[in-house]
Amino acid sequence: MQCPYCNYKESKVIDSRHTDQHSIRRRRECEECKKRFTTYEKIETTPVIVIKKDNSREYFDINKLKNGILKSCEKRPVSIEDIENIISYVENEINKSLQSEIETKIIGELVMEKLKNIDEVSYIRFASVYRQFKDINTFANELNTLIEKEKQDE
Repeated sequence: MQCPYCNYKESKVIDSRHTDQHSIRRRRECEECKKRFTTYEKIETTPVIVIKKDNSREYFDINKLKNGILKSCEKRPVSIEDIENIISYVENEINKSLQSEIETKIIGELVMEKLKNIDEVSYIRFASVYRQFKDINTFANELNTLIEKEKQDE
């Protein structure tokens, strides 16, 4: 690994840690200038194609998913750690499925499954965009479903 300070080509690994199931954080020391730096190794996975509602296809974009979740959680008491956990969960589920194509429906359901347990308002926000609530009745039906489930859990 090339040193970012002196460009020397040799360094030694001082510490390695798994940051999530798909990457490793390595602390390195340059053998020439002795400065330390951090690198991240990400396991390369095969690209997954997302089948959208209109049957068009595009590569799975983790940033798109993250932005959608961030928008639904805006001004809500949801930590960045919770959001990162949702993203990791969805990414792991997609990779575990070993499918080269996945429908947006499945991705949306995975996100909503986790959001529902973290923050119901964020869940409703995400669901309203994902399920494309057409009118107030569709919105009210989703709220009633949540309320009924909450009553059952008590």
